[in-house]
Amino acid sequence: MGNEKNYHEQTKIDYTLRLRELLKTLPPFARDFFRAMESTSSIRTRVNYAYDIRVFYHYLMENNPIYRNYSVEQFGPADLEHLEPVDIEEYMEYLKVYKRDDDELMTNGEKGLARKMSALRSYYGYYYKHQIITKNPTLLVDMPKQHEKAIIRLDTDEVALLLDFVESAGNKLTGQALTYYNKTKNRDLAILTLLLGTGIRVSECVGLDINDVDFKNNGITVTRKGGNQMVVYFGDEVADALKNYIDGERKATTPLSGHENALFLSTQRRRMGVQAVENMVKKYARQVTPNKKITPHKLRSTYGTSLYRETGDIYLVADVLGHKDVNTTKKHYAAIDEDRRRLAASAVKLRES
Repeated sequence: MGNEKNYHEQTKIDYTLRLRELLKTLPPFARDFFRAMESTSSIRTRVNYAYDIRVFYHYLMENNPIYRNYSVEQFGPADLEHLEPVDIEEYMEYLKVYKRDDDELMTNGEKGLARKMSALRSYYGYYYKHQIITKNPTLLVDMPKQHEKAIIRLDTDEVALLLDFVESAGNKLTGQALTYYNKTKNRDLAILTLLLGTGIRVSECVGLDINDVDFKNNGITVTRKGGNQMVVYFGDEVADALKNYIDGERKATTPLSGHENALFLSTQRRRMGVQAVENMVKKYARQVTPNKKITPHKLRSTYGTSLYRETGDIYLVADVLGHKDVNTTKKHYAAIDEDRRRLAASAVKLRES
């Protein structure tokens, strides 16, 4: 029992092992870059960068005549500076649509393109900064422009509709579907209410243990990005939903070994994963708001928007959401005020009555 790991410790171990496997698919000298990143990045970020850098080398071996007969182990730092800006531009074009090793077609929109190019620029930047290479062609290529997108979130009436639907969905179900619904109703309602009532991330939600919930002070201890812990407070609606689940479904379930402390359990009696929560949110949301693609992150946006409208305090919103940079919060919540924007529709009269 003394060696039992919590969710976040185990996740870090799993990602570390995944990174080690990924590094075996990259040139040996790439290890220096990832080792240098360790003090300034999370293990998830390093794993994502490793995937992105691997795509770059696969591209070179598939599309660049010079490297057509290369194996990944043959690449050295000198090969990075042999490339010209046009090669980087061609790689950027390739990233929009390409095939993986298993022939699955991959596409990147503006956000994905920007992330992969950012990874490549950081990779080049490390070797250039340490004078291992003397040229950095990525500096001569414009990074992909990202256009602002409208923030998708639930309106106040849609929040009520969603929670009401989860409470009453069993009226329309029969057989196995009804059995499954009855087993998971209080859990799903607790998760949705918690996400909508606190704005925590889905990864923070699935990482919660039972002892992270404090009903005396109506707070949950969450582990934020980077590993920092923080108490996030919740209202009575969240408290009621959590109590109903904990005293009902959760208490009646005997978790599998290693999952005893998990707050939210799957029907397999394991800690729920991020994908399972995402699927659950989408399942219910599409019944209530079929024209909006609602995800757990959209529920976070819903909470952030509501909190800002109620308080007008952007610094409070940033703190509660766990944003390290308040400018991120301003960009998403303060810059867009749809209620005021809607006033514009009736402010200008085209004809006098």
